[in-house]
Amino acid sequence: MTTVRTRFAPSPTGYMHIGNLRTALYTYLIARVHNGEFILRIEDTDQGRYVDDALVVIYNTMQLAGLEYDEGPDVGGDYGPYVQSQRKEIYAKHAQQLVDSGHAYPCFCTLERLNAARESSITAGVWRYDRHCRELNPTEAARRIAAGESYVIRQKMPESGTTTFVDAVFGEITVPNSELEDQVLLKADKMPTYNFANVVDDHLMGITHVVRGTEYLSSAPKYNLLYDAFGWEIPTYVHLTPIMREPGKKLSKRHGDASFGDFYQKGYLIEAIINYIALLGWSPGTKQEIFSLEELKQQFSLSGLSKSPAVFDTKKLRWMNSVYIRQLSVEQFKEYGQPYLDQVLQGSAIAEDKVIELLQSRVEVFSEIPQMIEFLVSLPDYQVEMLCHAKTDTGLPEALESMRHSYTALLSLKTWNVALIKSTLKATVKSLGVKTGRILWPLRIAVSGQESTPGGAYDILELLGQEESLKRLQLGIDKAAQAVK
Repeated sequence: MTTVRTRFAPSPTGYMHIGNLRTALYTYLIARVHNGEFILRIEDTDQGRYVDDALVVIYNTMQLAGLEYDEGPDVGGDYGPYVQSQRKEIYAKHAQQLVDSGHAYPCFCTLERLNAARESSITAGVWRYDRHCRELNPTEAARRIAAGESYVIRQKMPESGTTTFVDAVFGEITVPNSELEDQVLLKADKMPTYNFANVVDDHLMGITHVVRGTEYLSSAPKYNLLYDAFGWEIPTYVHLTPIMREPGKKLSKRHGDASFGDFYQKGYLIEAIINYIALLGWSPGTKQEIFSLEELKQQFSLSGLSKSPAVFDTKKLRWMNSVYIRQLSVEQFKEYGQPYLDQVLQGSAIAEDKVIELLQSRVEVFSEIPQMIEFLVSLPDYQVEMLCHAKTDTGLPEALESMRHSYTALLSLKTWNVALIKSTLKATVKSLGVKTGRILWPLRIAVSGQESTPGGAYDILELLGQEESLKRLQLGIDKAAQAVK
């Protein structure tokens, strides 16, 4: 049986977009589920868009994501070089082979001529190259090349008939050959175009499954005609639908949409990001949503790929990230969360272990930790109306009375821990004959200054300590007393 070989072939033109990473993940999973081989290839034919350090981003992302490749620029292999700019001689040789066989031709049209032809065309919006050099005499073409005239090599497309190809997601697709332009294969600087280089490389590297976005569906017939011209076997095509940031709008690095690196830096766990991305266009056919990479390597299938675009839902990613966070050990949570804890608690007397215990069941993304706990170090300014709670029909006079009772009860404590704080305040609630919220809501607001906190009033009081808790509670009493005058 033929060994399944797949390749991820990014361009070093910027950061690793979520769509790029999904392509890498699916390509990797196709290889692994078939016990095949996964290759990393750098497609840098567009030198004008090359971005410094983009290769570092690609290598680092692949490593962080756990997408280990069997062959690539930095690991070697029998089919290299794995960087297209280092394969120019290979492309030149194959382009000449197509010219010799009559499937391609040299084109000497200048940019000025092409622009003029485009502007003079009555269908300028859908203008295709007018094949001006297509029937040029080979002897004349050779003379002009020998004279040093600049030229490109174009693919000679059939002018009639149709080209049919089969895609693993979309099935059989047929395109009239009359719609196909005589595309450039080799540019004037002798660098190949993407459309040519990837066909040559995919064949020479033994790629069996080609995974890419649906934006390349219309180019598939061109690729097939190249394969046919060389007498090569056509690989399995797998075209992926786009990822949308909202219906009708694709995720795009040009529009500033987040990259894998952005989410990682914001405190999302790599495992959660990979899990979520795997489900953006693929379904296991069950209700299972949480997958480790090892599980994906066992269960991924081409039949689960969707024909409909996926919408990137940050809320769903946050939820999934929280699931992974809750599965961490306390030690792991502390390791991930420490940099964020240090932003607020470093140098304070707050008990870190207690904070961690309260946070793990509530944090969705690690980067939200500082905002969640900064009140422990510095009481934020809050509106006095926050002391009132609609559910307990608590107005400011009632809140003021409740806080005074709480202050008296807490002041009497000789030992300060959750158990004693809880029992003391419950006794206060019972003696007053009121709902628990009537006492705890204004108390928690007074000591935290915010409506949402990690942990309830008892936990916060213990963390702050008796002196700081009573100090803040007194400030709340004074604030409420001033307001009710």
